[in-house]
Amino acid sequence: MMDAGLPTGAPDAVGFCPERTQGLVDVLQAEIAKARLPGAVALIARRGQVVLNTALGQQDPANGTPMALDSIFRIYSMTKPLVSVAVMQLMEQGKLLLSDPVAQYLPEFAEVQVTAYISGHAVQHRPKAPPTVQDLLRHTAGLTYEILGSEPIQRQYAKARLGSRERSNAEFATALAAIPLMFEPGTVWEYSRATDLLGALVEVVSGQTLGAFLKTHIFDPLGMVDTGFVVPPEHQHRIAEPFAKDPDGGIAMPLMDIRQPARMEAGGSGLASTAMDYARFLQCMLNHGELNGVRILAPHTVRYMTADHLGDIGVHRAGRSGELLPPGHGFGLGFAVRMEDGVAAVAGSKGLYYWGGIAGTTFFVDPKEDLFAVMMIQAPNQRDYYRPLFRNLVYAALRD
Repeated sequence: MMDAGLPTGAPDAVGFCPERTQGLVDVLQAEIAKARLPGAVALIARRGQVVLNTALGQQDPANGTPMALDSIFRIYSMTKPLVSVAVMQLMEQGKLLLSDPVAQYLPEFAEVQVTAYISGHAVQHRPKAPPTVQDLLRHTAGLTYEILGSEPIQRQYAKARLGSRERSNAEFATALAAIPLMFEPGTVWEYSRATDLLGALVEVVSGQTLGAFLKTHIFDPLGMVDTGFVVPPEHQHRIAEPFAKDPDGGIAMPLMDIRQPARMEAGGSGLASTAMDYARFLQCMLNHGELNGVRILAPHTVRYMTADHLGDIGVHRAGRSGELLPPGHGFGLGFAVRMEDGVAAVAGSKGLYYWGGIAGTTFFVDPKEDLFAVMMIQAPNQRDYYRPLFRNLVYAALRD
């Protein structure tokens, strides 16, 4: 087992302004003082050195426990990049091709239908092309999320309780395959339950449970000692919690229980982690797949994953999914990818890749600037404010 830390350095030694770096901390502290944010752990690293790693506010506002650097957060969709890496590891082992039809591994998808609407009537037909492993990785398989709208297919997802963690991954795949696709595979980007399905695929191809595969091939090699689908009893006192009532007066989002094992180790949303654990993963990605002499992916695979895989495939802008992929962005294999220095309404460089979790956690990796940053918070209803705020403040502190 490796040492859990990463090398540290002074901000000004790697091109950060110390005063402006402190300014980022001050802004987050002001948000905590306004009781809009319970607490946060913010970590920034550049050129292989951590220049900021700070815990602010409260880990659990109900009992006043202070936030700690090793506080454990529900990272929700920040699970997706890790599961996507697992799929690419299987590709590197020669166990699958990205062009393989999903049905090659999950036969229930051999009969999946697409729903089209003709004169207002739903008509089902076989897809023109079967959804592939690449389609799952880049969210172009024709799937959707029930939380993104109330179109008929999304209502079927909700009725089938696809968000329940009471099924196994294999049972989830069967339930999902029984619902028609919302789009022709390969034609539309729609954020979706595709990565949950990849969790089932990893289990079939590897012969291991998803949690066991991730632990063996990613968490243990990288020293991610606090990342998993359940938090053991001896570490549950470190779990970060949101405010019981939404500070902006909205409906508080109930967060998943990470104290008890769930039947479904959800590849799209199930993991808990710490800022430093996730930082080790991001430093590995920034290092082109290697950390401290341990390689989990080839450099070419990392570049391939973090390149745009949409090309001229359009984004479903009519639904809420389109809000997740801003103008000037594409999508790789598990990550959103910035295509232009400008266009988007948030700072960043061309080539940057990122994602976040619905409870508020966020990260981005900027290969051009040789930096990454991660912020862990549990403030679900405020996530769309704090993610760009954090990103802008990180770039405001760069001075070269």
